[in-house]
Amino acid sequence: MWQTPRLFQHSPQLLHPPPPPPPLLTPTQIQDFPTSQSPLNLRQHCQFSRRELAIFGSSSLLFLGPPALEPVHLSKAQAEESPANTNGEAGQEEDSKITSSPSCIDKTTTKKAFLDISVNGERVGRIVVGLYGNSAPAGAARFSDLVSGAAGISYRRKEFVKIMPNYVQHGGLRSYGVDAELAQKTGGNFEIDSLKSEWEGVNGNCRGTKNLEGSVGIIVRDPQKLPPKLKLIAKNGKLQIDEEEVGVDPNGTEFVIATKDSPELDESVLVVGRVLEGMEVVQRIGQVKTVQENTGSPYFRVAKLIGDKRAVVAERGFNRPYSKVVVSNCGLID
Repeated sequence: MWQTPRLFQHSPQLLHPPPPPPPLLTPTQIQDFPTSQSPLNLRQHCQFSRRELAIFGSSSLLFLGPPALEPVHLSKAQAEESPANTNGEAGQEEDSKITSSPSCIDKTTTKKAFLDISVNGERVGRIVVGLYGNSAPAGAARFSDLVSGAAGISYRRKEFVKIMPNYVQHGGLRSYGVDAELAQKTGGNFEIDSLKSEWEGVNGNCRGTKNLEGSVGIIVRDPQKLPPKLKLIAKNGKLQIDEEEVGVDPNGTEFVIATKDSPELDESVLVVGRVLEGMEVVQRIGQVKTVQENTGSPYFRVAKLIGDKRAVVAERGFNRPYSKVVVSNCGLID
């Protein structure tokens, strides 16, 4: 029996008065009732406007329950991307492998070096480093020469200057003074162009984090270096614009050892090897107390932004160890 939906009985402001219900059908009329599969035409039985029918159609979904799943029609751009996601799990596993351990880096160790560490004169232990002579030949050769003293200079009696939550940094050698004189006598130099080219090749070909826990790398650039500061100078009776460099570029002798995975180092460090033995010694260095950094201070931020040299000097003191952490001895292992 056809009845007016209750949905319209409590909304007299929006709908016209419902039409009277149709008379009851006799059994003979029921047999003659059309059994076509076509939908019921509401306009033939109810005098509803289009607005009312739209309201009824949207409101009736509340009583019909959740709709059946409709086939998803992909756009052309989505259809082109869908084949690449057919092996979703396999693709995720492959990405995780690339992120955790880049396969493009040949981790075959061609040489072994050792670093004996002491803190405030007390021997802590030995770190054994395996060098990647195949994937980073220039970087491995530089580290090997500095460890063995073949370049006339060595890491011996040189200090670690920065201890961060994810890595420890050695200060390397000075490109002036006694270190520079010894390097010149033996033909050694502090050229860094070959290291930068090697670092650019690794970063361009390898995805994911390169500086994983236990990796050893040489610093080839300073990502925090400010752009050149422009200033006016008088030259030959004329004013000219000159560029003043703020900060000093690394000379290719500073190195870091990652205590944890350190993706922040990928933009400045060339990985040349990994720790084979003595990771507990590296962790011991990472536990040394350091000078608290003050980079959050608004005064420091403004001074750093305008290139104030006092801010640069102050920044060098951040995260420096209070104790003297030194490479007491170093060399190559046959």
